Amino acid sequence: MEKHQTSKSSDEHIITTICGEEENFARMNLLLYGISPRAVRVLFDKEFHPSCLNASIKKETNTINDLKNKRIINQSQWDLLFPRNGSTNSNKFDVSLMVTLLTNLTELKHYNIMPLEADTTQAADLARIKHYRNNIAHNQEGKMEYSNFNTEWNAIIQV
Repeated sequence: MEKHQTSKSSDEHIITTICGEEENFARMNLLLYGISPRAVRVLFDKEFHPSCLNASIKKETNTINDLKNKRIINQSQWDLLFPRNGSTNSNKFDVSLMVTLLTNLTELKHYNIMPLEADTTQAADLARIKHYRNNIAHNQEGKMEYSNFNTEWNAIIQV
């Protein structure tokens, strides 16, 4: 029996392989969008226990409305906080919304800049996740240099 081998053209090979910098981007993307939301949700659910979430949100309606008026919370986030049908569920919240609520409705400090490396508070960790997540979200090349990857990866996994 004769085996038929098909050779891939060089164009097909280029499409199916990724460079190391693209792999770095993919790994960082998975960490920031797949894994870190779970870590943020653990803290969020400690501060706003799921059984009390609706009551906590209703109690803070004025503050949340101010955040909406300042365009810190958008309409889709508002709809998650005040659903027409059913109750509020943190499992539907993204990192941005959870961090916003944590830093505006609790005693956790709000950072406008990247915290110092020595600052290992929960608020600093949230700021790091948000900062690196924004970097990935705005990365149009889909690549991440090795030096940046190693630095950012180590900072995030320590969170």
